[in-house]
Amino acid sequence: MDVPKHVLRFWEAKFSQLKPMKRGGGRRYYRPEDVALLRGIRLLLYSDGYTIRGVQKILREHGPRYVMDYRGLGEDAGAEGATAPEIPDVAADAARVAISPGLGSLEDDLTVLIEELDTCRQILANADAQD
Repeated sequence: MDVPKHVLRFWEAKFSQLKPMKRGGGRRYYRPEDVALLRGIRLLLYSDGYTIRGVQKILREHGPRYVMDYRGLGEDAGAEGATAPEIPDVAADAARVAISPGLGSLEDDLTVLIEELDTCRQILANADAQD
């Protein structure tokens, strides 16, 4: 899979469903289920344009199996008649919440975004320090 190590670590922090086995020396071993979940997350984030919060919402509402099977990425990908599950339009839901009074706070949303940016900044600083 074409995802840098520091991104995998970031995703492990953001998606509690990602739990690779850890061996001596801090080495991580990703099981087939972990890889399928990572592929689904990558597809949702990079190809379909979801945010971290959007993917978290999908995982919370539909579970990890749903994301693993997204677009036929799971174990049954080659099965005849296997279809990809429908992913809800989280962007439209977020827009409705943002414009509906009392349902969400712009300040709360901005606080979460700032926290995510700070986390990204820390990951990038750590990656630069390792190089």
